[in-house]
Amino acid sequence: METRVCRLHSEHDLRLETLPLAEPERGEVRVRMGAGGICGSDLHYFHDGGFGPIRVKEPIILGHEVAGTVEVLGEGVTGLAIGDKVALNPSRPCGECRYCAEGHFNHCLNMRFLGSAMRLPHEQGGFREHMVVSASQCELLSQETSLTRGACAEPLAVCLHAANRAGDLSGRRVLVTGAGPIGALCAAVARHRGAAEVVVTDLHDTPLSVARAMGASQTINTAEQSDVLDAYGKDKGTFDVAFECSAAAPALASAIATVRPLGRIVQVGVTGDMSVPINAVVGKEIDLVGTHRFHAEFADAAKLIDTQAIDVAPMITHQLPLDSFSEAFQLAGDRTQAVKAQLLF
Repeated sequence: METRVCRLHSEHDLRLETLPLAEPERGEVRVRMGAGGICGSDLHYFHDGGFGPIRVKEPIILGHEVAGTVEVLGEGVTGLAIGDKVALNPSRPCGECRYCAEGHFNHCLNMRFLGSAMRLPHEQGGFREHMVVSASQCELLSQETSLTRGACAEPLAVCLHAANRAGDLSGRRVLVTGAGPIGALCAAVARHRGAAEVVVTDLHDTPLSVARAMGASQTINTAEQSDVLDAYGKDKGTFDVAFECSAAAPALASAIATVRPLGRIVQVGVTGDMSVPINAVVGKEIDLVGTHRFHAEFADAAKLIDTQAIDVAPMITHQLPLDSFSEAFQLAGDRTQAVKAQLLF
């Protein structure tokens, strides 16, 4: 059997190709892919050939936000049936290294992650029409849940882990800087966990409108209304918790300025070196913490989507067929138009 794949060879060299597809072995299933979201890391691979020290050194199938339908069961697979809809967990920790032994699976020293160029050979991703995966990577979805929504389980899991790093959000005043897919989902998670107020900032109106639909109580376009956010800095700050999702130094500075003493900032967005106003962090005794991927949260994310406890539909702004992969990648990088662009298989 063969399958069509969306494979990157080098910067801006993304090709639709046909590759052979093996039959599932013991403990594996073959999935007919339904939808895949284009992530910021996919865009970095496409535009820059990687990010930081991680570079594309051989052809790689991109994509790690994917969902599909089980079509073949390998030997010994239980708990899944042909025709089941599933969200695919892209994370495969080894289970044996020191961090796995400590239960910190997201810090696995031998992590295999769909669509990642971190290792050689690269870990091939999910932008393809058919894929063989371990049955353990499949989280069941009900037949009523669309695969486009199911494909949002991975970014939602990222935000659930970030929220776990933030602590109790019930009754809290929350700031989210950056209204991309992760920012919009952080707003939704904060609202779901009982935040009293969720303020979201961005430089563009389109993602801010999505953030409002996802649960933001107020949105601020800081390119036009910076004074509105400045008011939250009165008396040493207002917010109990901030999720910094933009990886922009001005956004982090605004979070530090508007979070109250003893508050917490969760740095979700990733970048290179960034200037940090350390004196304010020290003087206000702010907890500045990082957050990295997820583990158990993936199953939680799939369930929240499946039960519609969190509605991810507003963030899916564009859906294009696999044949339109070039247009999809261009749209995904245009924050004036798109929040989450997906490929349909």
